Amino acid sequence: MTDHNDNTARSRRRRKRKSYALLILAAGMLAFGVAAGTLYYVLRPTTLRIAVGPAGSDDQKLVQLMAQTFAREGGSVRLSLVTTEGTAESIALFTAGKADLAVARGDLNLPANAESVAILRKNVVVLWAPSGLSAKGSKKHPTAKIKSLDELAGHRVGVIGRTQANVTLLRVILKESGINPDKVTISQFATNQIGEMAKDQSVDAFMAVGPLKSKITVDAIAATATARGEPKFLPIDVADAIAKKNPIYESEEIPASIFGSSPQRPEDKVDTVAINHLIIAPKSLSDTAVAAFARQLFTNRQQLARELPTASQIEKPDTDKDAALPAHAGAAAYIDGNERTFLEKYTDYIWFAVLILSGLGSAGAWFRHYWNKDEREQYIAHRDQLLELVSRARKAETPEELVEMQAAADGMLREAFDCYDDGTVEEGDLSVIALALEQFHHAVADRRAVLAGAGAADTPRMRAG
Repeated sequence: MTDHNDNTARSRRRRKRKSYALLILAAGMLAFGVAAGTLYYVLRPTTLRIAVGPAGSDDQKLVQLMAQTFAREGGSVRLSLVTTEGTAESIALFTAGKADLAVARGDLNLPANAESVAILRKNVVVLWAPSGLSAKGSKKHPTAKIKSLDELAGHRVGVIGRTQANVTLLRVILKESGINPDKVTISQFATNQIGEMAKDQSVDAFMAVGPLKSKITVDAIAATATARGEPKFLPIDVADAIAKKNPIYESEEIPASIFGSSPQRPEDKVDTVAINHLIIAPKSLSDTAVAAFARQLFTNRQQLARELPTASQIEKPDTDKDAALPAHAGAAAYIDGNERTFLEKYTDYIWFAVLILSGLGSAGAWFRHYWNKDEREQYIAHRDQLLELVSRARKAETPEELVEMQAAADGMLREAFDCYDDGTVEEGDLSVIALALEQFHHAVADRRAVLAGAGAADTPRMRAG
C-alpha cells in the first residue's frame, strides 16, 4: 500500500514537473517572440514613397538611382517611386498624403507643412536676345536689338517650359526691374518646340529655367544662335533685391563660357536669379526616418555622381529657422550633428522593458513558489517524520520494526531528492535531511546492538530451562 502511494505521488510529481517545464518553455518562447518582434519593428527598413516626374526626366532618373543604391547598400530607408506627369501632380499627391516625399521647385505653391530635406540642384534663370545674322559676305558683326532688361517693354519673350512658375518668375523679375509686366508679351514653348521657337521671328528674347549645364538650355541657346545669330545674355541686375524681398529666390552668377567656349557663351559672368529644386517632406514625417534618409543620401552622393553626374549638384538645405523653406527637423539633426544615437532614442523603452522583465521574473518566482507549495509542505512533513523515526527507533522492540522504519526513511530520502530536483528545496535543506538521516542510522544501529545483546542474554536461560 505504501509503495503504491509512493508511486502515485511520484507520478503526480512528474506530471507536475512536466507541466511546469512546459509552462517555462511557453513563457520563454513568448518572451523571445516579443523581443524578436520588437527588434524587427525597430530595425526593419522604412519605405518612403517619393513622388517625382515626369517619366524619363533627370529628376526621375536620379531618384530611381537613389532607390537602387539604397536597396543595394542595405540602408535602413528604402524608396518607392511614385512616377507623376510633373511637379504639379507630385505636389498634389504630397498634399493628399499619398506620398511621403516629393521632388518640387521651391517657388511653386507648396503646402504649409512642407519642409526641405535636400537640394537636388539650383535652377538658374537664363535670359538672352538674338543679335541677328550677318549679311552674306559682310564681316561686320550685328548688334542685338535688346541689350538689357529695360528694353524688353513692347517685345515678346519666348519662355521654355509649360509651367506657370516660369511665367510668374519672369513677371517678378520685370516688376523688380521697373518694367510693367503687362507691356511684355510672354509665349510659352514646350521643351520639344525649341526649334520652332528659335525660328519664330516674332520672339525677341528667350528665357530658360534649369540647371546651369541643362541640356535643354544649352540646346536652346545653340538653336537660337544658328537661326537668329549669337545670343546677347541679359543680366538681372536686381537679383540681390529680388532675393531679399522673396526668400524663395537666390542671387546667383552664370559663369563665363558655361554654355560654350568657342565662341564664348557668355563672354563674361552674368548676374541672375536661382530657385532651389528640392526634396520636400511633411513636418509630421518621422524625424528618425528623415534623418536616416538624409544620412544615406549625402553619404552616397559621390557614388551617385559617378553613375549620374547631375547628382554632384545635391546640397544640404539651410537649417536656419528663418529660412524660406525650413529644413525638416530630422534632416537638420543630421546636418547639424545633433542626430540622436540608438540608445538616446530608445533609452526609455529599454528601461521600460527591463522593468517589465524584472516584474515578470518576480512574478515567475512567486508563481514557482506557489506551484511548489504542496511539495514544500511535503518536504517539511518528511523532515519532521524522519526526526520522529529517530525517537521511535530508540524504542523499537524487534528488529522487524527497525527494518520497517529503515524502508520508510529510504522513501523519505527519495522524496527529498525529488523535491530537490524540482527546485522545491535548496541544498541547505538536503543538509538538514542528511543530518536527520545520520541520527536515524545511529539510533537504528544502537537499538540493534541493544536488541542483539538482550537476545544473547536470553539464550543461556532458555538452554538451562
